Amino acid sequence: MSSRPAHQVILAPMITEKSTKLKDAGETLCFRVARNAGKLEIKRCIEELFSVKVAAVRTALIHGKVKRVGRNEGRRPDWKKAYVRLRAGEKGIEYFEGV
Repeated sequence: MSSRPAHQVILAPMITEKSTKLKDAGETLCFRVARNAGKLEIKRCIEELFSVKVAAVRTALIHGKVKRVGRNEGRRPDWKKAYVRLRAGEKGIEYFEGV
């Protein structure tokens, strides 16, 4: 496990319709994370940044889409997201409350 700064592992919260429903239904939050980050590293960084206890981390690797401009073809980069479930009884993360 590397000792990278937490802000290099947790890149941004994902605020989408699906992630909002997950947050409202339970204590599941969604983050965009570094592609080479592991589940244990993500857990450590979430606990360090937001002072909460994490119960589980699920990750998904999203493949970049192929995009065209005229006859030229390009590709968006692959990226990774993490679904983080907080332990029962943990308070929600304040970052999501006022959005």
